[in-house]
Amino acid sequence: MQQSIDPSIRLRRAIHANDALLVKRVLKSHPHLLHNPDHSLTGNANSNLHLAASLGHLAICKLLVELGHEADTPALNDDHQTALMLAAAAGQTDVVNFLCQEDPSSILRQDLRGRDAIMEAALHGHDTVLQILLTYAPGGAPAALARADVDGNTALHFASSNGNLLVMRTLLAAGADAGRKNAWSWTAEAYSATVQAEVYLKQLIADMGGKRKAEMGKTGGAVRLVGQEVGD
Repeated sequence: MQQSIDPSIRLRRAIHANDALLVKRVLKSHPHLLHNPDHSLTGNANSNLHLAASLGHLAICKLLVELGHEADTPALNDDHQTALMLAAAAGQTDVVNFLCQEDPSSILRQDLRGRDAIMEAALHGHDTVLQILLTYAPGGAPAALARADVDGNTALHFASSNGNLLVMRTLLAAGADAGRKNAWSWTAEAYSATVQAEVYLKQLIADMGGKRKAEMGKTGGAVRLVGQEVGD
């Protein structure tokens, strides 16, 4: 006689297979498995939503949220990471967009290391994901980018340390502080993964500074032009 598979395992297999209909059927029969944290040696107590979000299975994520997975507060794994953090780290654009719309406040939640979803996107070089997170971040992008982990590292530190050039450009354009130092007094520039990344970041900083000076001088320049015209 064939032994039946434990419902919790069957549910996780259905999520891996991106079978939303099977997930719905299993949860209808076993509603207590809505969160179903994975307590195996490598599971890190990830919930159903953690797993679906990391895999980019949007239909399953929507189903789980609709059934109340995040009703009270975002589910956390053993590292206090949200499903949004895992989706951001994996570059799952559609899932990140959905979760941001459902609960923008989760963007600023921090794990045990003090990292948030924005830092995860910057660390792994997912520029589109980063732009979505900054768009929905409560309080605006500059305030979100001023946050740091337990070691004082900002999103710009993480982007620089991994040589994520496009992400660095996005962060600086959104208001990241290039002069911000971490707990060891290192700036993002000092954390550059390669010489190329360091040179690129220096050029970005110089370009941003030049643009700001140009904007500040626009009014003054206009006045001087008028004076020249009057003098002529």
